[in-house]
Amino acid sequence: MMKAQLLLPVAVVLGAAVLSSLFIVDEREKALVLQFGQVKQVKEEPGLGFKIPLIQEVVKYDARILGLPTQPLEVTPLDDRRLVVDAFARWRITDLVEFREAVGVGGIDAAQTRLDRILNAAIREVLGAVPSNRVLSEDRTALMNQIRDRARAESGALGIEVIDVRLTRTDLPEQNLAATFARMRAEREREAADEIARGGEAAQRVRATADRTVVELTSEARRMAEVARGEADAERNGIYAEAFGRDPEFFAFTRSLTSYERALQSGNSSIVMQPDSEFFTYLRSDVAPADRGVAPAAAPTPAPAAPAPTTAP
Repeated sequence: MMKAQLLLPVAVVLGAAVLSSLFIVDEREKALVLQFGQVKQVKEEPGLGFKIPLIQEVVKYDARILGLPTQPLEVTPLDDRRLVVDAFARWRITDLVEFREAVGVGGIDAAQTRLDRILNAAIREVLGAVPSNRVLSEDRTALMNQIRDRARAESGALGIEVIDVRLTRTDLPEQNLAATFARMRAEREREAADEIARGGEAAQRVRATADRTVVELTSEARRMAEVARGEADAERNGIYAEAFGRDPEFFAFTRSLTSYERALQSGNSSIVMQPDSEFFTYLRSDVAPADRGVAPAAAPTPAPAAPAPTTAP
């Protein structure tokens, strides 16, 4: 009975010692076994682990990918337009021993504080070397990759790896919005004025070309018309000459009829001439003027109108 009473406390102590020497590592964790602050064992695989009770201790760290949002940061790009930038980084622990030596007992919180400073420096360095329009354009992805690479290189000494960096916000400071909008408006108005001026110059060139073409076409048309008119006159004179040569009497008769038509077409005309004038040759007789030895009648000249009577005062 006495032995049983003595063995029971011993069994309890031994059981407690065995239990305190065991530890479990979850699949989401990594663990270090420390002895008086020195790393004695690294446990990265999930499962059961062992340590010396009272002498060794177990420190566990999150093995998952962690996120770190940065505070709003004001940067000045190459064109001196200030921007307010927010970023978000994803990182994880890759070397437990190096991580422990770098951050000590501060753990994850200390690592995030140091990583935040590294990210801020990388953001300022990368965005400060480019104009603001690149930050706001499709080049944004390339800039984020540069920030990630710089932060990854700087944070490697902490035993961590920066997996990705994203710029979540890139805005203008509130106090700069009005001035920036005014400058953008002025630039757009200047571009519009330049486009209008170039359009006016192009329109003037087109108009001058059209006017020159009109003048050239008109001159050419007039020249061709004069040529055609000259050819027609020459052909007409040739026809007249040929007709006169074939039948001079008929030609004289035709000319006389034309003279009659011109002289008598106005009902108000008064003609003063002698009755035996050659003008009445074809009206007075059936004998042609050629038989009488006379030329075809020429159109008489109308007599001038008598002056109006005046009343004596």
